[in-house]
Amino acid sequence: MTSLPRGRAANGQRAARRRRAAATVGAVSAGLLVLSACDKPTPLATITVGDNSVSSETDCYNDGDAVKPADLAKCLKDKDIKSIKVDPDETVRFGVDPDIADKGWTILMNGQPLTDASTKTYRTIPGSVFFNEQYGATGNSTLVSIKEGDKTVSGLWTFKLKKDA
Repeated sequence: MTSLPRGRAANGQRAARRRRAAATVGAVSAGLLVLSACDKPTPLATITVGDNSVSSETDCYNDGDAVKPADLAKCLKDKDIKSIKVDPDETVRFGVDPDIADKGWTILMNGQPLTDASTKTYRTIPGSVFFNEQYGATGNSTLVSIKEGDKTVSGLWTFKLKKDA
């Protein structure tokens, strides 16, 4: 038998339940606070060749506003550029999120426009173009960028295309 007067044990259990409820509310509040501090992910750009594809977010994105030229230069020097092998006889498919397409986008090859601006989410280009000297290609790899925006750049996604002989 317990030595507590009648009703005391029940009061102790209620206090423990209140502490657990308060701890749960505190944990949920902290979780919501952490989630609200997260940045919204940038839109994705994807390149597909045959059965292989590579997608990338970008550090050069200003949520629809113009990116500063100094920031663009830093992005182009980024060493962590995703790459994909391209057989010159294959078709290279470019896909962008609708957020990118809404603002218009252009494919750049080695920094020069390869296509006109488009508002479609999908474009195709023959693989041979990326290794043709006529289009400014040199060697067995080419830097290809997807530039968001028509007059100003509001995003830049860069990939390396490697010739797969």
